[in-house]
Amino acid sequence: MANLEKAVLALVAEQKTLQSKLNRVEAAISALRSVSANGRSAGARPKRILSVSARRRIAAAQRARWAKFKAAQKKAA
Repeated sequence: MANLEKAVLALVAEQKTLQSKLNRVEAAISALRSVSANGRSAGARPKRILSVSARRRIAAAQRARWAKFKAAQKKAA
């Protein structure tokens, strides 16, 4: 019986040691995942830069959509 208790105590001590190591490894993995290779956070994307002509095309398309919507509203009323 005494040998069995010693074995259980040794296993519990080993479990605590391994749990401590696992916590440190998980913390290291989390830290590495939160920062990418170039220093930005992993989920951040660079800001999109549109040319002036692209912004003008987008604005013209949006004005056309609004004009179509407003024309449909006038016909419905």
